Amino acid sequence: MNSIHKTPKEIVTELDQYIVGQGTAKKSVAVALRNRYRRMQLDENMQQEITPKNLLMIGPTGVGKTEIARRLAKIVKAPFVKVEATKFTEVGYVGRDVESMVRDLVEASILIVKKEKYSQVYAQAKKKADERLVKLLVPGIKKEKKQSGNQFDMMMQMMNGFQNSGQEEEKEEVNDSIRVSRETVQSQLEKGQLEDREITIEVEEKKQTPAMNNGLEQMGIDLGDTLNALTPKKKVKRTIAVAEAREILINEESEKLVNDADIHSDAIKLAKNSGIIFIDEFDKITSKSDNQGQVSREGVQRDILPIVEGSLVNTKYGPISTDHILFIASGAFHLSKPSDLIPELQGRFPIRVELSDLTAEDFVRILTEPNNALIKQYVALLGTENINITFTKEAIERIAEIAYQVNNETDNIGARRLHTILEKLLEDLLFEASDMQMADITITESYVNEKLDKIAQDDDLSRYIL
Repeated sequence: MNSIHKTPKEIVTELDQYIVGQGTAKKSVAVALRNRYRRMQLDENMQQEITPKNLLMIGPTGVGKTEIARRLAKIVKAPFVKVEATKFTEVGYVGRDVESMVRDLVEASILIVKKEKYSQVYAQAKKKADERLVKLLVPGIKKEKKQSGNQFDMMMQMMNGFQNSGQEEEKEEVNDSIRVSRETVQSQLEKGQLEDREITIEVEEKKQTPAMNNGLEQMGIDLGDTLNALTPKKKVKRTIAVAEAREILINEESEKLVNDADIHSDAIKLAKNSGIIFIDEFDKITSKSDNQGQVSREGVQRDILPIVEGSLVNTKYGPISTDHILFIASGAFHLSKPSDLIPELQGRFPIRVELSDLTAEDFVRILTEPNNALIKQYVALLGTENINITFTKEAIERIAEIAYQVNNETDNIGARRLHTILEKLLEDLLFEASDMQMADITITESYVNEKLDKIAQDDDLSRYIL
């Protein structure tokens, strides 16, 4: 089924494969996604009237706020960017302007569209790349022909980026012997017999332009791209395997076959209708009467407001309307509350979802159930050293208990505590594994207690180590 057509239940089912619990939050984001599909089925006039219902996720760190949004974007193959509200400053101050999040979204959309367009011309690009590989592996007889010495012609060539201007241009002749050799090599390439052979190719050197001030960026102008377009394209020689060379040549040929204007147009459309912007640390820009920097924080809120309400943002690929971009804000709101946001901004996040703290039972599920469960990751990592590691049920439950205990007694960092605990638990094994022979190792409850109990019981130690 096309990802955009997924029902809310199907979206929640996919999220369940990676995220434990938080059913209310999953339902809310699934409905928001499905409403996008519903909107696209309406006539154009009604489409313009229906805007996304932005979400505000409230909950402590490590409970799945960011992961829900990130997985959601992957499920529907939508452009997605995660930004931190604290990185932005109001207009007139040094720092990133809020419009940069929209420009980042367009860049993410460009990558998605480019990948899709390139896949459509892959067969043609591969054919042309293989033809170039054959010529590189079996070069023809080069006949040199001098260029015109006309100074005007030479100057025009330099402006057009010809790196070999003023040198001799080479032509190639192919006799019967070379033709037969090329047919043989072509056959070998098709059978994959030359993948490891080294070959020298010329590739375009990527220019690194230093970052300029963001005044031009705010107008949608990329000074780096402009300077690169004015300077000659320098080619450098690289000696690499045929397999790697093919990928480079396929990419070059794909660029020739795909129209950049189409990529930019489709990317703007995709970002405008399907883009998701996740704004983390949203609680850190609330303004309270006893806080220093209140004006600056409120200024950031007022700068974010028109973006969320819907406005036109200039990018180097063209202007983009933010009317139908889905915004998901997230924050712990320990020291503040959503009502501390300016009223106008509160109204732009009508759906509020509170994520619950994780229990010891949740930690057990996080360790074992998701496709990317932590224990599965460590089993796979140690498997590369021929070490087969297993955890008993009691060991997993004890790890979960310790994580829950340390979260309650120190700072609650949610599921991230499991990363720290597992690293400490398996520290010696991860260090020694490379020097061990094939082995089957079982992690038991007693092993967990031996490694972690002393640290977990000591408040000072657990605060600094776990």
